Formats: sequence, structure tokens, C-alpha cells
Amino acid sequence: MKIEWTAEEQAFREEVRAFLDAELTPELRLAGSRMTSVYTDYETGMAWQRILHARGWLAPAWPVEYGGCGWGVAQRYIFATELARAGAPAISPMGIGMCGPVLIGHGTPEQRAHFLPRMLSGEDFWCQGYSEPQSGSDLATLQMAAVEDGDDFVCTGHKLWTTHAHEANWIFCLVRTARENIPQKGITFLLIDMTSPGVEVTPIVSLSGEHIQNHVFFTDVRVPKANAVGPIGQGWTVAKHLMQYERGGNPATPGLKARAGRIGRILEAEAAGELRAQLAEAVIQIEALEAAELRVMSSLASGEAPGPESSLIKTVGTELSQRLTEIALVAAGPYAQAHQPHLVAAGGPTPDFRPPNDGGGVGPDYSWTVAAKYLNDRAGSIYAGTNEIQRNIMAKAILGL
Repeated sequence: MKIEWTAEEQAFREEVRAFLDAELTPELRLAGSRMTSVYTDYETGMAWQRILHARGWLAPAWPVEYGGCGWGVAQRYIFATELARAGAPAISPMGIGMCGPVLIGHGTPEQRAHFLPRMLSGEDFWCQGYSEPQSGSDLATLQMAAVEDGDDFVCTGHKLWTTHAHEANWIFCLVRTARENIPQKGITFLLIDMTSPGVEVTPIVSLSGEHIQNHVFFTDVRVPKANAVGPIGQGWTVAKHLMQYERGGNPATPGLKARAGRIGRILEAEAAGELRAQLAEAVIQIEALEAAELRVMSSLASGEAPGPESSLIKTVGTELSQRLTEIALVAAGPYAQAHQPHLVAAGGPTPDFRPPNDGGGVGPDYSWTVAAKYLNDRAGSIYAGTNEIQRNIMAKAILGL
């Protein structure tokens, strides 16, 4: 696919570049270049979110009436490309990218009026309560109970792998409000205040040593029925709408291209010529993925949800991301063995790590993030529905098998 930007789109690209040149501080650029997760830490992400919100560019996919940009598909793709090119840090997708579109599509006017402005301002910071100890990819078997009691639900259960739950003050949850003959029935999409009595958060430390995910325990937590999004018992439909945005609502290829460029520079520095063919093959696949993403973004521009193609983008995108980390790990060689979280922009704190007294590091700076990024990316083919599940979705919804 050959893309040629119009004069107006080229002018918009220059406007975005000028904004990023002016507003991306050296600290933010450094954090963006040294990310080891798909998330930045809370403080960095919120600092960048406030800057984007002040410019009105925080929620490109939202309608203008709710604080969105009113951009077409080309502008949104250009914006994503320029963010990746400039090395901007990531914004947490839980509110702006996931819960926000759900409220716009399924929420009540009161829910939209209350929650959407607070998402944009950062007053509310969100996390996602889906997975449970016995319900991961088979999410419809979830057991967290929400029992009706007057105007409230009383919620009891256990969510896990909950990203940034230790920072969030709100969580959107799938809970079971009834037991039906089909497990997808009787599930409700519920918004829960994390400061409510009975909510407890405990950390999960990842392979890279970072505390990003958490367990969240709910013990007799009272939640107003007014916090249910969509009809009670029909939360599975709402959740499917959200997961399309989680898997394919934002373009992945600009970031993959930027990372491939950085890895190319590592190969040059390490004289790792034997890896260039592998990197070239990955770049070709990224270009092919870009064509699929542009089709999905075209659907979004016409008001449609991403659809089952989002499963294709999620599957190919995460596997390509993992491939890039593998190439970088081999290229960095023994330098990647050093555990140096004090020199990177991790997605969360690294418990019990004591940096060296001089604050120094081992190896060239391009090697510092390689191992942690590799370890973090092992989860890419699992989160948002495993890639095996995505292939089942594609077989059924796209191929008709």
C-alpha cells in the first residue's frame, strides 16, 4: 500500500512535530526511549497526559463532543507515527483507550458526563478487572459475584494481573450477577471505586522485577447499581466492544517501526551483521501489518468498531514485538545479562533492588533496556486474550470456519 499525504495532512504533520519539539521535555524523551514495558510509570504517564490534555490532543478516537479531536483516520495515523518517531512516553490506555469508548458507546448520559471529563483530566485513573485465578482466556467462566441489595451490588471476588491497580482510583470490572445456562449470560460490566471499603490490592512482581500488575481482592464491596454500564446481565456484549478497542483500536505499527529502527542501530554498533536479515524480515511483516491497521482505522473513521480484524492486529503485532525483543537480546550479547532497573524507565517500581552507590551501569546505554523489554514482552501474546484465542476468533468471524 502506498500512502501519499495531502497538503493539509502534511501541514498537520508539521504542526504535530512542532508541538512535540516544544513540549516533549528531555526527561519525557528519556523516559520514552528507556521504556521496558508497554506502560510508563504513573508519574511520567500523567505528566505527559496533562500536556496532551492541555493541547486537546489526548483522546484522538473520541467524538469532539466528549473531548476528542475530530480527526480523520489519516490525522490519527500521522499523530501516532510522530509520537513514536519522537519517542514520547505512553499514556495508560485503561481509561482513555478502553473504558472511555465503552462509556461513549454503552454508558448512560449521566455516566458519560461524570466520568469522561475526569478521565481526560487524570482526576480518575483506571485499571481493568477481568482476569481471575481460574478465568483467564476462558473469561466467561469468571466467578466474582455481585449480589443485588437494594440500590447496590455487594461484590466479592478476586481479580489478578490488574495493571496499575496500586495507582488507580477506579476499576472497570466484569462481575457475575446471575448464573445462566450459558456462561456469557449473567455477566455485568461494573465501575467500582477503588477507595471503597473492602478493596485490597497486593503486588505481582514480573519476570523483569517490576511491580506493574496486582491482585485485587473484593470483600463485601458495595457498588451502586447506577455504576453498571449497559443492561444488567449483558456485560459480555459490553466487554466484547471494549476488547476490540484493546486489541486494535490504536495503531501498533508506528511504534514497531520506531523500535526496529533503534534495533538496527544496535546491530550497527555491535557489528551484528548476521542479524540484519532477521530484522529485515520483521520490518517487511510490520509493513504488511500496517496495511491491515489502516483498514481498521478506516472503519473507525466511519463510526464502526474495530471488528474481528482487531484480533489479527493483536496477534501479529504482539508476535512481531516479541521477535524484535529477541533480535535485540541476541545483539546486545553479554551486556543484556546485567540487571539495571535504575538506568531504565520501568513501568513500575522494582522492589528490593539496590542500585550501585555510584549510580553507574554496565555496557552501552542501548543495552540497558533489552533484557527487561524481552521479559515484559513475553506477556504480549497472553494479555487482551491469548493469541490462541485470537486465532479461534479469526477462524470463526473472518474465515467462517
